[in-house]
Amino acid sequence: MATTYKPFNTDEDIVSTQTLLHEQIPLTGTIASGTYSDNNIKNYSHGMFQSVYDYPFLSSSANHIYDLTVGYSSDSDIANSSNNQNVKKINLYNQMAQVLVGYDTTGSIRKFDEDGNITDGGTKLSECIFVNFSRLLSKDEIKKGSFSMKIGTGSYADPFDGTITIQDVSASDQYKVNSPAGEYGILSCSVGAAVGEPACGLLFYQAGVAVLSGSIFTSSSVGVVSTDVQMNSSGEDFNAVLTGSAISASCDALRHRIQDISYQNTTELNSTIHFCRIKYNDFNYSSNPTYLTGSKIRVKNTETDQPVSYFTTVGLYSADNELLAVAKLSEPIKKTPSNDMTVRVRLDY
Repeated sequence: MATTYKPFNTDEDIVSTQTLLHEQIPLTGTIASGTYSDNNIKNYSHGMFQSVYDYPFLSSSANHIYDLTVGYSSDSDIANSSNNQNVKKINLYNQMAQVLVGYDTTGSIRKFDEDGNITDGGTKLSECIFVNFSRLLSKDEIKKGSFSMKIGTGSYADPFDGTITIQDVSASDQYKVNSPAGEYGILSCSVGAAVGEPACGLLFYQAGVAVLSGSIFTSSSVGVVSTDVQMNSSGEDFNAVLTGSAISASCDALRHRIQDISYQNTTELNSTIHFCRIKYNDFNYSSNPTYLTGSKIRVKNTETDQPVSYFTTVGLYSADNELLAVAKLSEPIKKTPSNDMTVRVRLDY
């Protein structure tokens, strides 16, 4: 325990910094659509969403990578009490909307807006696919402008005969901030090198959720496909599957068409750097009791020699002199009255 303390000058000796670390996350479509014969796909008894793992989910080495689900608003053109799991699909839409978009001044849940200008009206996303990425992969947030998802639009038998690419093309100053869940960007669709990229969804960076418009599979809305895409072996289009089948069947239909997903995650590394400034007349003696023998300094041969000490540890104390953190040096450093130095201690959190 220290017996001599030296206070910091908070204006000069303590600096806070933030570093953003990024990692590329490639999620190949084969993981979602057949590598493990769907043994890595977990369905639940409640039937409200489907989880995708990178290995068979019963394996101890399996990692959860994302969840899939679908839903539509109560005033959607396809909403009908006779639909399969109608209430659950409406509830799912409302649940995601209230978390990601919030409420209006009347207390009503807002709908997902195609261009993010919620209060200006405009086109709303009433039938949606939700891809909720695991925090294990997305970390603190998805890096802006890094998200890409390629989806097949061919026949059911040959889904990747045609593809569309869904991308986050938001520049650093183009994302939206009017969400209670943080920042989000507009997802755009493109076919090959086609000119013009209609908006087709939203990407919530901190929440790690991609909201895709179901209209990417219909020829009458977004306009990126020439005919309605066959979502299952019966040749049904997206709306037919969404209304006539369980949520898990809609998720199966989407997984069948995922060719590739990639993005970069972000880890926010916050640091406080303490500059421990040691002057020539500071800490020239050791607090180790073995430093003395017979009331004399062991390392001095004659009385006129300078005291010599080696320090190996830096302790950071509170204002009440309570030890809060300990930093170890890689090797002992010699300290005498003829030198001074600065030790840089960084706390990451």
